[in-house]
Amino acid sequence: MLQVRPFDIEIGQHKVMLNTTDARERGLNPGDRVKVRAKGAVTTALLDTTTQMVNPGEIGIFTEALKELKNPVDVDIMPAPRPASICHIKSLMDNQRLNEDQIRTVVQDIVDNNLSDIELAAYVTASYIHNISPEEVVWLTKAMIETGERIHFDTHPVMDKHSIGGVPGNKVSLLIVPIVAASGLLIPKTSSRAITGAGGTADLMEVLAPVEFNAAEIKEITEKVGGVIVWGGATNIAPADDKLIKAEYALSIDPYCQMLASIMAKKGAVGADAVVVDMPVGPGTKLATPDEARTMAKDLIDLGDKLAIRVECAMTFGGSPVGRTIGPALEVREALAVLENKGGPNSLKEKSLSLAGILLEMGGVAGRGEGHAAAEEILTSGKAHAKLMEIIEAQGGDPNVKSEDIVIGENCEDILAPTGGYVVAFFNKRLVELARLAGAPSDQNAGVIIHKKMGERVKKGEPLITICSSSDWELDSAVKDAKRAMPIVVEGMLLGRYPRITEL
Repeated sequence: MLQVRPFDIEIGQHKVMLNTTDARERGLNPGDRVKVRAKGAVTTALLDTTTQMVNPGEIGIFTEALKELKNPVDVDIMPAPRPASICHIKSLMDNQRLNEDQIRTVVQDIVDNNLSDIELAAYVTASYIHNISPEEVVWLTKAMIETGERIHFDTHPVMDKHSIGGVPGNKVSLLIVPIVAASGLLIPKTSSRAITGAGGTADLMEVLAPVEFNAAEIKEITEKVGGVIVWGGATNIAPADDKLIKAEYALSIDPYCQMLASIMAKKGAVGADAVVVDMPVGPGTKLATPDEARTMAKDLIDLGDKLAIRVECAMTFGGSPVGRTIGPALEVREALAVLENKGGPNSLKEKSLSLAGILLEMGGVAGRGEGHAAAEEILTSGKAHAKLMEIIEAQGGDPNVKSEDIVIGENCEDILAPTGGYVVAFFNKRLVELARLAGAPSDQNAGVIIHKKMGERVKKGEPLITICSSSDWELDSAVKDAKRAMPIVVEGMLLGRYPRITEL
């Protein structure tokens, strides 16, 4: 028996640690799977070794495994067989097709933390290189749904919305969810936090209210007020997805088949009957051309049909940010101003009304072609604002919050136009980089305010953007980077002048 040394550290896997001497005596190596047995409990974990952190005769056990073993004092350890999914991953690496049971086994092992980081990376990489068949995508999506919690609503239809991403400032869910909920439809919006961006929808909503709820709480709140805006990562809904996303992020890849399954698994798990998918198109987005968007739209619609989910896709302009703000608090302030009918950017208002209008039509609240007008009436009448306040209150926030109450970083600096003319180029990724350098999204108050957009006239010395942060040194870093490589290009409309040749 080995004496337990607990490590109260969550690492996302079942892991234990032996002194190198003990591991050698047992014929074990780093990365091996071991079965750890305590009184009345047993678990499988991955082994690591050390010469210092654990003494001979001890075993270090990390939080996830400790919980499953019910915090034992001592344990026994022995080698464990490798999971069957390793063979299936190798088949995928050899470009062989998997059957439904094999795919389900792989997904279950991902959910149960039975795969090491290297094995998970191998699966993601093989999916990226070879891509799997449409039939395998259906099986993958179903397995991702069935290995987590599911929400079953008594009232239908249940609506949902997803964005492919790639456009900064895409705060439209803060308008779409209350518009749809105010129409009488249900919309349980589970959202992500930012990975490479300056603020995911969950980061934005967290400025207004808590976003971490389990599946039962999501169902209760949605049925009470019509909708929620919550962080999907706090639930056990399609849990394999978050683990796969982490592996993809580390490798900077986004397998097409995995993206399709990820989108539809989350929608299927929350019980959605109808989904609108926002597909931003343009340079710097995930869909560079309309043809790419049309291909993905067909694949999503076909996948939805096989899952009994009606899908409609909307190609939207992705060439510049939505609205004029990037960063959690700044985006929330802008969205609230639109809901309060205090004005706001047309790009934000029109995109929100278009997508909400499609959902109203899909849900039977508005006739074909009448959704935009119906959504606009809900917005301008104040019903959408009132509904968002209900949602905020139901999630534990302040239902009396106003746009002017939203605090932004106290350290701000303008980036000025180096010349006069017109805005002729916008670099979305640079704007996101500057917001992140300023501290977003971890600093909710950090971000970028955009004063001039594509085609707008600007005078030399006028502000192009303002960078804000709670930290003076992070602001300084962002400002220096902005001046090093401007995120917005200004040129005069007169590109050249040639002297007239005079007659001799």
